[in-house]
Amino acid sequence: MADTIQQQLDAIEQDALAQVEQAGDAALLEAVRVRFLGKKGELTAILRGFGALSADERPAAGKRVNATKQRVHDAIARREASVAEAVRAARLSGHQLDVTLPSFGSPAGHIHPLAAMTREICDTLGALGFSIADGPEIEDDYHNFEALNIPPEHPARDMQDTFFIEDGLLLRTHTSPVQIRVMQEVQPPLMIIAPGAVYRIDDDNTHSPMFHQVEGLMVDEGINFAHLKYVLTTFLRETFGPDSPVRFRPSYFPFTEPSAEVDIGCVICGGKGRSETGNCRVCKGTGWLEILGAGMVDPAVFEHVGYDSERYSGFAFGVGVERIAMLKYGISDIRLFFANDQRFLEQF
Repeated sequence: MADTIQQQLDAIEQDALAQVEQAGDAALLEAVRVRFLGKKGELTAILRGFGALSADERPAAGKRVNATKQRVHDAIARREASVAEAVRAARLSGHQLDVTLPSFGSPAGHIHPLAAMTREICDTLGALGFSIADGPEIEDDYHNFEALNIPPEHPARDMQDTFFIEDGLLLRTHTSPVQIRVMQEVQPPLMIIAPGAVYRIDDDNTHSPMFHQVEGLMVDEGINFAHLKYVLTTFLRETFGPDSPVRFRPSYFPFTEPSAEVDIGCVICGGKGRSETGNCRVCKGTGWLEILGAGMVDPAVFEHVGYDSERYSGFAFGVGVERIAMLKYGISDIRLFFANDQRFLEQF
């Protein structure tokens, strides 16, 4: 009986190897594999006949079946590699690559629109006498809140959804802490701007968890609201055009008193409040766009940094870089700045 199985295995192996050699593509090779090695294949059928063998004959017969299986499997694998190489060679022969042709080159990089907008803002304010100051993005509670007249129980803390870390540290919610650090080290007079990234828990088409601000501070003897109005009016008209209307509205910030929101005439409808289809969708028919916040530094802030509020006065303001860029370039979704879509970035 064992000799009969050996003869069957020899015949199956010869047939299988011949079929493998004749197979010219992957589909035919798969058909050969199923015919000889599949669950219902010819070699599996041999195993089902082992019941007729004696206990002494079965181990040797099983070993011979496994050896035949392995030889057929190896033959199929070699043929698959050969067929794949032939397909690859045929594909390459039909597409000649001329390595001497000039390349198209890589696209040239350029300044990101937010970086360009930040530079423009800093250049405009720099021409008015402001110098740039820098500070850490990971801040402590004192510099980010308390020194800015926002004690732990102050409701203004609810106005800023903060990313808290650990050990009393947080991601700064504005660049105002830079002003505190500078005033702790430098005596008036001073004129600084603090550009940089800030973080708040907010995310939609007009807000981002990370965005950029440029905050300004001027402190000296005799500084008043007229100085603030001149600086901001000059800055906004340099940015949006010399004829841009500017207005100041009373507002509230814990670190300035009095405080103001600053608006410009809508850059979309030209301040008319209407478009061809009805009310302007950007200014909602008002003809004005809120652009930044400002005010005279609260004396309580000067007390934290050791300035004599009877002798010195000053003003502070903060502008969102994304806000300016969106209005200036007509961008409706802040997330476009961070999507890294080359089609969008190439426009700048």
